Amino acid sequence: MGVENRGKPFILTLSKWLMWGGLIGVFVGSTTAFLLTTNDFLGDTRQGNSWAIYFLPLAGIILGYIYMKYGKNAGNDSAKGNNLVIEAVHGKAKMLRRMGPIVYLGTFLTVLFGGSTGREGAAIQMGGSIAETVNHYFKVNLLDTKILLLSGISAGFGAAFGTPITGAVFGMEMTALGKMKFEALVPCLVASFVGHYITESAWGVEHETFTIQTVPESSLTVFGMVILLSITFSLLSVFYCQLRHGIQSFSETYFKKNHMIRAFVGGSFIVALTLILGTEEYNGRSLDMLEQSFEEHVPPFAFLAKLVFTAVTLGSGFVGGEAIPLFFMGATLGNSLSAFIDLPLSFLAGLGLVATFAGGANTPIAAFLLSIEMFGGEGIEFFFVACLTSYIFSGHHGLWPSQTIYEPKSRLYNLAYGDTIGTIEKKKK
Repeated sequence: MGVENRGKPFILTLSKWLMWGGLIGVFVGSTTAFLLTTNDFLGDTRQGNSWAIYFLPLAGIILGYIYMKYGKNAGNDSAKGNNLVIEAVHGKAKMLRRMGPIVYLGTFLTVLFGGSTGREGAAIQMGGSIAETVNHYFKVNLLDTKILLLSGISAGFGAAFGTPITGAVFGMEMTALGKMKFEALVPCLVASFVGHYITESAWGVEHETFTIQTVPESSLTVFGMVILLSITFSLLSVFYCQLRHGIQSFSETYFKKNHMIRAFVGGSFIVALTLILGTEEYNGRSLDMLEQSFEEHVPPFAFLAKLVFTAVTLGSGFVGGEAIPLFFMGATLGNSLSAFIDLPLSFLAGLGLVATFAGGANTPIAAFLLSIEMFGGEGIEFFFVACLTSYIFSGHHGLWPSQTIYEPKSRLYNLAYGDTIGTIEKKKK
């Protein structure tokens, strides 16, 4: 009888998380399908109308006004983007239900008029908003609220890239270094898988595919080359993160956090850069060149152009996501290095894509799983080493300053608890 009584709370808890995870997955999957479909339409519209880029500064004024007028409430600022979601998970801030619709509108403006951005930021923030809405109407307790937010993150990432296993782990891994909240495994897994299948099966959204045509045979020489390349990709992620945060810090200080002026100036820079380069390849999401990097040679400095375009776009107040730009930077750098390194072009592109993301997002496990889901398990041993190497050598830097460090990445950094390094705040146990 005692065993039966102890089993009832487990069954009730499991049922609860299956229900909440499934509910969040349905809503996030549907909204993500809308995001992806609309982004594709707006991206195609911009490519067919090259004059649209000239309106990016005006779009920046509109976007800045929206965030200044409607993006704040009780000290919580939607302009923080994914950082606000992470802070809400740690109990340092409160998610705003309006954040999802606002970031969607901002992403649409950014994509339509040629800002360099991605999509997972919008999907994650919408996931957080939906989770907060569920919490608001069903009044769950504080601990469950945090788990709901992690579920929203998982559903958003899994649905955005068609990688449900990666999404499940990403939700638990994204918020902190050195600690994963495994209590959230069931709802994160359910939300990510439901969100993915709702997006693909129910709404018929197709995701990009990347194929590694040839994988080198395992040898000490190849593993050594993979490690050296992964260090290079990690430094690329650090360079991007530092430049992007530097532009944001400078623009916020110089323009006294006036998002309208910041975005107007940033949009004007993007217009100027586009005219100087004489191409729109680096505006918007740049998916065509990203896919091309797995098949044939691309311009040798494409990774650097995309890095600057994205850092200026997001650092000046435009919104969207940073995973796709990181994918682009890593894949095109790997593509360019194929001219000097005797490894298959598509393999180097895939290695760069995954390793750069692992270093920037500080999510090595999710990045490794991403390589499996994205490339069908090809070269699994190389990607495992690449993700860990990039994660360690990127140091305590990253896309999101609100990530908390529970354990240093390596004793080589010789950090004492309570210190702060790079852009990530450290937390004592």
